[in-house]
Amino acid sequence: MPRQVKTAVMVSGSGSGLQSLIDAGKRGETPHVALSLVVSSKPESYALVRAERNGIGVAVVERKKYGADIAGFESELLPHLRAEKIEFIILAGFLTVFSKDFIDKFADRIINVHPALIPSFCGKGFYGLRVHRAAIEYGVKVSGATVHYVNETVDGGRILLQKAVEVLDEDTPESLQSRIMSEAEWELLPKAAEIVAKRIAKETDAEFREFAQRE
Repeated sequence: MPRQVKTAVMVSGSGSGLQSLIDAGKRGETPHVALSLVVSSKPESYALVRAERNGIGVAVVERKKYGADIAGFESELLPHLRAEKIEFIILAGFLTVFSKDFIDKFADRIINVHPALIPSFCGKGFYGLRVHRAAIEYGVKVSGATVHYVNETVDGGRILLQKAVEVLDEDTPESLQSRIMSEAEWELLPKAAEIVAKRIAKETDAEFREFAQRE
């Protein structure tokens, strides 16, 4: 049996991306991914319900309590990750931008899904329906989704996977968002998760022990 990599999924909303990971796991498509923890920045997130129904541990670390104090937010978050010995982090609709110090702790072990074809409609301020509204206003005929590694630049990490989705003349931001989720995001996220988890699983035990103990 493949070594499973202890994975945390970080969310802010309904958790549809999380559900795509859960479903892919049940279909046997992510054998190296062990969904071990779901962290929500909001206590009312439906993603927490999805996690609990599927036997996944949960934690709530409220982002709004910290304002501009990202270090304070991260200091509350890290003990949850350490307690579960998390090796890999997936951002699925999670809007917080981490500090370089945090990213360095999990170098090449954090991925994010963005609802556009990076480098289009990405960076600071481009999230949620804003992305799809901008795509429609600009008049592009193709949009899509991107899964990328996370670095200190918003949406700036190297790209893992992309998939294009046609923009229809009658599209609204809501309809385009729904189609990009169902046709691209929910397909790419499990595939990218397995790629990264498989790579991590192949690393030596010594490298893993050093990573797990890193402060």
